[in-house]
Amino acid sequence: MLTAEQIVAAQKAHLETLFGLTHKAFEGVEKLVELNVQATKAALTESASNAQALLSVKDAQELLSLQASLMQPLAEKTVAYSRHLYDIAAGTGAEFSKAAEATAADTQKKILAVVDNAAKNAPAGSETAVAVMKSAVSAANNAMESVQKAVKQATEMAEANFNTVTATAVNASKTAARKR
Repeated sequence: MLTAEQIVAAQKAHLETLFGLTHKAFEGVEKLVELNVQATKAALTESASNAQALLSVKDAQELLSLQASLMQPLAEKTVAYSRHLYDIAAGTGAEFSKAAEATAADTQKKILAVVDNAAKNAPAGSETAVAVMKSAVSAANNAMESVQKAVKQATEMAEANFNTVTATAVNASKTAARKR
């Protein structure tokens, strides 16, 4: 049986986890806002510079050349922005995953402790029921570990694919700029 102290301690731990995750979420939002402010400032400065360059164009050939020279940096900056955005989201998600894994591990230990305590206090002849309960807890633990491994592998694969796509996009924009 759980004591009042154990229940209070569990509630306190849950609140600490909640506040910690809330803090991490706000950190992610702060990073996102900072990234967007920097990107907006850079875009405004660049727009002013590009407008000045456009006003100084004398013929169509110069206009085409200017347009081509502006496209590659734009593509590279878009890829860099996407990379920063992904890093912020992945970092925040990793913090949430770590907290979920820690909470799951702690919960599993507590459930096993309750099952063990129940087994000690169970009446004679209930060994089969206790064994079934332990087996169910063990199966649930194994399933949770399998899900965590699958999520980790999917995340790693998504990151690898993202890196490949961004590298391909940068190379394609460089190749297109050289052909012009």
